[in-house]
Amino acid sequence: MTDFKQPDTAFLRSIDIHELLPQQEPFVMVSRLVRFDMVRTTTETDILADNIFVENGCLSAFGLIENIAQTCAARIGYVNKYIFKKGIQIGFIGAVRNLMISALPQIGDTIVTNVDVKEELFGMILAEATIYCGDKQLVTTEMKIAIKSKEE
Repeated sequence: MTDFKQPDTAFLRSIDIHELLPQQEPFVMVSRLVRFDMVRTTTETDILADNIFVENGCLSAFGLIENIAQTCAARIGYVNKYIFKKGIQIGFIGAVRNLMISALPQIGDTIVTNVDVKEELFGMILAEATIYCGDKQLVTTEMKIAIKSKEE
């Protein structure tokens, strides 16, 4: 990846998120990819009333965890499609540690999710994640994601 060129935000926002994720509707928990580099990936997600993880007008803790996992998936999807020129890979949440949720976003909110890769080794990714709504930090956690190898 020595020839990696930092993509601009306008290009990232123009990508149909469905092209990067193995998940499809109604299970897509990310609206847009807005930042990508080899350490940090950032997505935005509009909280809509028809989201399957919305309960009592708020995105549930399960929805927030899945949003983080799908931000990791968007990163992997971007790397595979635009850098390695290959298909989507499936990942699985291996562990969630130190999960702190201070508030749940409400219908109509847009959340911003940052995932910072701390280690990537043998199909495992260790990442730290934060979710913000405006200036308010809603979530912090660490997550391990296992990436399924492609069967040839």
